[in-house]
Amino acid sequence: MRFGELRRRVDGISDRMLSHTLTQLERDGVVARTVRSAIPPHVDYTLTPLGQKMSDPLSALIEIIEAELPNVLEARSAHGAGNSTRA
Repeated sequence: MRFGELRRRVDGISDRMLSHTLTQLERDGVVARTVRSAIPPHVDYTLTPLGQKMSDPLSALIEIIEAELPNVLEARSAHGAGNSTRA
C-alpha cells in the first residue's frame, strides 16, 4: 500500500505518527519499503514474511478486543463507581 492508502485506513493517525510507526516496523523487519521511480516518487509498503506471520494472530486479537470492549468499559465504570470514595 502507499502511504496515503495506509493513512486513510488508520483512522485518526497523523502523518508524522504513521511515518514514525512505518519506520519502526521497517526497522523491526515487519514491513518492507519500496521506492518506485516516478514523478512524483511512489513509496509502497508491504508486509515481510515476518509481518505476514504476525498478521493473522494480531487480527484475531483485535477482533476479540473489539468484541469485548463493551464488557471492558462496563467493568471500568463499575470499578470506578465502587472506588469513588477512595482517596
